[in-house]
Amino acid sequence: MRKGSIYFHESLSMALTSLRSNKLRTFLTLLGVIIGVLTIIAVVSVIQGLNSYVYTKMSFYGANDFAVSKFSPVISSIQDYQEQLKRKDLTLDDLAALRKLCSSCELIGASVNASQPVKYGSKSIKNVEVRGVTAVDHLIGSVLELERGRYLTLDDEERSRFVCIIGADVAENLFPGLDPLGRWIKIGRQNFEVVGLGEKKGKILGFSQDNYVWIPISTFMKIYGSRRTITINVHTSSQEKMNQAMEEVRTVLRSLRKRTFNQPDDFAFQTSETFIQLYRSATSGVYFAMIAISSIALLVGGIVIMNIMLVSVTERTKEIGIRMAVGARRRDILMQFLIEAAILSGLGGLIGIILGYIIARVVTLTTSIPSRIDPASVIVAILMSAVVGLFFGLYPANRAAKLNPVEALRSEQ
Repeated sequence: MRKGSIYFHESLSMALTSLRSNKLRTFLTLLGVIIGVLTIIAVVSVIQGLNSYVYTKMSFYGANDFAVSKFSPVISSIQDYQEQLKRKDLTLDDLAALRKLCSSCELIGASVNASQPVKYGSKSIKNVEVRGVTAVDHLIGSVLELERGRYLTLDDEERSRFVCIIGADVAENLFPGLDPLGRWIKIGRQNFEVVGLGEKKGKILGFSQDNYVWIPISTFMKIYGSRRTITINVHTSSQEKMNQAMEEVRTVLRSLRKRTFNQPDDFAFQTSETFIQLYRSATSGVYFAMIAISSIALLVGGIVIMNIMLVSVTERTKEIGIRMAVGARRRDILMQFLIEAAILSGLGGLIGIILGYIIARVVTLTTSIPSRIDPASVIVAILMSAVVGLFFGLYPANRAAKLNPVEALRSEQ
């Protein structure tokens, strides 16, 4: 075995012995690093899990689909909200005009929402999303798949029939062990026949996607009134067609609303990218705030390591003198204390990674917010903790290496 390797193993053994002999002090020294790494791993795991989840499931609109609504998806202030309230409602007349004039639009539908209680017999559910839709809306955006039954038809829409499609949650709560098709439920004060059962989609960020009832939009307007804004949903055949269709829709709506060239749009477009950007803006601030907090914890942990190492150098001055007297070089002493600092921070990082992973899994199990551990983030966390230990251990290690052997041997410590 080479001489350098012997010194390394000896330094490693002495560092571990020192840590074991002062367990409470070691734990308190590790605490700052543990908290910092724990926070980084937990936050990064949840954010990465959310990212992959959002990009695959959260977007309501398909890659070639978009929607037009009265309100923007992001309202930055009360003044902005008040300004948007003054906008004209989007109406079924606007829908008819777009169907006639938008040549790039393959399918154009519309929807409008309300929240109502739904009842069957003695069972009831509060706050069910009741959506009035056109006959083509199940083909636009996140396509509605049926487990059983049929879709709403153009005839249902034209005749304002009292028929509906229910989500899996509604079926499970109102019809446990029963086939809901052909049965009549009460939506608000009106009775509707169930003609379709939607396929179960599950939850997004803890919110159910199956707590809904779809009814013909004409029936919706008859019950809840037509003086309300609608959302116009558009499907196109390709990404290029979608961009062209958006410009055509903008031109038609601006013309109908008599907007001059210097006036902004008084309506808003929504695409899959809109929701992804909204998600990014909502989570980026939290992400960087948590990283900043964990970085401060790591900094504090590094300072604690430096102070403890300085105390350790003082306590072991005579030991250092003896090592130098029997031939240890200054770089050997330096290596001994740097190894001890790296072990402290590395051990803290390892414990922080384990606890961070546990916390991320607990969050997933209790809130349905997905999490995913990226091996790269684990490696970065370990390297960061080791670098913190080496950086803040450098000063006390250098101080120990520069001790005068004679004065060190005379020490009473």
